[in-house]
Amino acid sequence: MSRESVEQERLPKITVMLHWVLASSVFFLFASSWWMLSLPLPSAEFTYRVLPFQLHKNIGMTVLLITVTMAAIRIADNGNRHLNNPDRRQKLAVLDHLIMYLLIAACCLSGYLSSSYSGWETSFWWVLNLPAWAEENDDLNILFSGLHLWSCWALLAVLTLHIGAAIYHGIADDGLINKMFRL
Repeated sequence: MSRESVEQERLPKITVMLHWVLASSVFFLFASSWWMLSLPLPSAEFTYRVLPFQLHKNIGMTVLLITVTMAAIRIADNGNRHLNNPDRRQKLAVLDHLIMYLLIAACCLSGYLSSSYSGWETSFWWVLNLPAWAEENDDLNILFSGLHLWSCWALLAVLTLHIGAAIYHGIADDGLINKMFRL
């Protein structure tokens, strides 16, 4: 595909905006998780971990909603257009996005389920209490916590590839990067 045809194929403004909100939120979640897990365990006198953990969960659930929205927009906007394209890079881009969407969903859902079985309630932006799926269960909390950890590491690896591809397109100056910086 030529540079001109790539630049003419504009992404919807909402897609570009959601991309950058999602990207910044995911990086915040990675940074905040390392910070919150380094905090000392709470006690009766020190309950300061509640706010950072609740904020992390709120952003995580919001990221899940954004991811579902972006996947729906991508499906509605593109259909099978990129999959039917003979260009191998287009197919890799579709696969990259699919894997990222699945891993983001896995991270968010496993984190929510871990929290659900930890005995700590989850309130969506301090307005809507999300259901706990059962009573506190250490085994299920550990299982979902492990799934959360490994899905997050896998997401970090795929994000590294995604950023590498963006750098490649920036160096190649093929016009693709311009699509993500225009509103």
